[in-house]
Amino acid sequence: MTSTERIWMTPQAHSRLQTELSALCSRPSIEVPEDFMGYDDTLVANHVARRVRIRQLEDLLKHAVVGEDPPDDGIAEPGMVLTIRYDDTGEIETFLLGVRGAEDAGIEVYSIHSPLGSAIAGARVGEQRTYGIPNGTHLPVTLLKAVPYSGITRIRKVHRASTAARHSPPARAGGHTATAARPRPVIPPST
Repeated sequence: MTSTERIWMTPQAHSRLQTELSALCSRPSIEVPEDFMGYDDTLVANHVARRVRIRQLEDLLKHAVVGEDPPDDGIAEPGMVLTIRYDDTGEIETFLLGVRGAEDAGIEVYSIHSPLGSAIAGARVGEQRTYGIPNGTHLPVTLLKAVPYSGITRIRKVHRASTAARHSPPARAGGHTATAARPRPVIPPST
């Protein structure tokens, strides 16, 4: 998987991939001749898989774009968190358009090269696209929202702080907190 295109990924994913690469490179390696004759098949398979993964990681990291947001213009592109509607079912899904192999545990990541990723790339909010699934069916999806990934993380931090403040019991005279606070309305995060 060698590539010359720039690959957008989160700082967390970049750090995780660097750690994985360091661990793979620092692990002692056995010398396996190129013809693999006379070696255990499992040992050879593990050796080859490790070399392939090291090359994948080096390629991902070499072409990584980290800390640069795409413009907040509502266009689906790598680095944007997209909210789409599957028009046949009405189901809504939110995911980061990025690169597989550099996932961030906080949000689902779809590759720009996946059927859905390649179909929705370049779409503007409100635009409908179709993408093919393995059985040959084409499904319609509509882009509802496209915002830069860092914008989402800022919104989450603000929402967590405001939610914590809203759910703290009010202070009473003397510095004690009320144990039976009246119910407070819950304000959903802005979308």
